[in-house]
Amino acid sequence: MSLVCAISNEVPEHPCVSPVSNQVFERRLIEKYIAENGADPINGQPLSEEQLIDIKVSHPIRPKAPSATSIPAILKSLQDEWDAVMLHSFTLRQQLQTTRQELSHALYQHDAACRVIARLTKEVTAAREALATLKPQAGLVAPQAAPASQPAAVGAGGEAMEVSEQVGMTPEIIQKLQDKATVLTTERKKRGKTVPEELVRAEDLSKYRQVGSHAGLHSASVPGILSLDLCPTDTNKVLTGGADKNVVVFDRREEQIVATLKGHTKKVSSVIYHPAQAVVFSASSDSTIRVWSVTGGNCVQVVRAHESAVTGLSLHATGDYLLSSSEDQYWAFSDIQTGRVLTKVTDETAGCALTCAQFHPDGLIFGTGTGDSQIKIWDLKERTNVANFPGHSGPVTAIAFSENGYYLATGAQDSSLKLWDLRKLKNFKTITLDNNYEVKSLVFDQSGTYLAVGGSDIRVYICKQWSEVLNFSDHSGLVTGVAFGEHAQFLASTGMDRSLKFYSL
Repeated sequence: MSLVCAISNEVPEHPCVSPVSNQVFERRLIEKYIAENGADPINGQPLSEEQLIDIKVSHPIRPKAPSATSIPAILKSLQDEWDAVMLHSFTLRQQLQTTRQELSHALYQHDAACRVIARLTKEVTAAREALATLKPQAGLVAPQAAPASQPAAVGAGGEAMEVSEQVGMTPEIIQKLQDKATVLTTERKKRGKTVPEELVRAEDLSKYRQVGSHAGLHSASVPGILSLDLCPTDTNKVLTGGADKNVVVFDRREEQIVATLKGHTKKVSSVIYHPAQAVVFSASSDSTIRVWSVTGGNCVQVVRAHESAVTGLSLHATGDYLLSSSEDQYWAFSDIQTGRVLTKVTDETAGCALTCAQFHPDGLIFGTGTGDSQIKIWDLKERTNVANFPGHSGPVTAIAFSENGYYLATGAQDSSLKLWDLRKLKNFKTITLDNNYEVKSLVFDQSGTYLAVGGSDIRVYICKQWSEVLNFSDHSGLVTGVAFGEHAQFLASTGMDRSLKFYSL
């Protein structure tokens, strides 16, 4: 009689039988199974070692299984075992790969969570410090009533709260933008038919010479004025931003500094003078935008719209909103009264830093320049890219809309100026400059008659003919900013030689 173990399918050395399933087992195997599971391996019924019944066999020598009696059978058995080992090894490798992927994903999520926690902790600390140092002082920017869900970002003046959340473009804001654009379009069409009588004629403009130079506005330790703007309602008020991290307000008529505004931690890349209030704006490589009171000489608002250096700044025609561009590839639209970011958008398909930004005179569209030589036109209400102007072969460094609303001028590191017709969406004029000419600033005068270019030198072109009427090389460094006085009665410029210069008859 030959007995076979129900577990190993081999002849047992110490056979025993289970009274639960009436099956024969090798005692060594069944005891291990019972120790681990406490049940019969055949039917799963409870079973203990004491219930096992030993079987007495008369064969002292263990017979070999029939399958192991021939060499081919032995070879087949070895082959089967090898195949089983290989299949098991493959399964283990698959499980290892899956486990590695899950571990990698878990580590990435953990790292991202740590970064978010660190950033939030930093913002909370900054907010607490700002709140602790808040001083009762009258703010110069008249705060608008904010909804209960939007606490005012500036208390009673003093240090500004830093608000970075986006609150969205409400229907009220969009209607306000639309109403302003309607008024501006009507006024622009009326003005476009005639040129102001006070505007300086081209033959007089060509006789301009340097009449003033001021080199003491910014620190000499970090030389260079990087940005320039004039107050639209009083062009004798000059605003500059420097590599020394300071913003300076200068009175051209009195020839003296009105205010030196300190607070940025890196160079100031762009400045704007508010047309109706004693308020100025500055953007910096420290990724912040600051709102300053000129009379108070202090910062009344900090807008944190970006994660990298802010490269462009433009004030909406309403005087209530700021457009900014940044190396973080986003443009942002922010409320200057509350410091809140209303919307923040990037072109995910481009994946390139924005180098400059400018509102169209009507305020419903704007343009941005990119590091990969593209000019993009955006619809503000829809937050969509509505047109692209390819053609430059280097990073775009400056853009400017004409006051008549029809032309867009752009400059890039390819030593050229391009003029675009916004009605036909095409390039109608390209002005090739000297080799290695660096365009840093572009500006039309208020009538849209002249275009000034700042870079390796200063050049003024008359629109429509696009002929050069003026050229100055008085700066000893790159010209970083140019601006026209009222009716082009004077021209102002700043440069890396740390000087502010004025030109007129």
